[in-house]
Amino acid sequence: MSEQQTTTRQEMEAQIIAKAWQDEAFKQELLSNPRATVIRELGLTQAPDNLDIKVVEENPNTLYIVLPMKPVAPTGSELSEEELEAVAGGGWTIVIKTVACGLSSCV
Repeated sequence: MSEQQTTTRQEMEAQIIAKAWQDEAFKQELLSNPRATVIRELGLTQAPDNLDIKVVEENPNTLYIVLPMKPVAPTGSELSEEELEAVAGGGWTIVIKTVACGLSSCV
């Protein structure tokens, strides 16, 4: 029996982001046809027809925040610490740089 490797959503996203940063043609394909590109990149043979994948590129003037779906727990149960951590995702740090500009220079 072979051992199956589990990849988290964050790991899959990081793999796709890294490739897009390194390969401009891949990035353009990802932006123009995200569903087919992601499915192919993850090695999936099929995906649900109703699965919609959107890719947007941040720029210095726009910050996108993705609000994940709220997890649905069975009635009367609570999420374990591990389940809460998986939902929270973690692993990403957002750094916002504030620029102060005067008449002659920006800091």
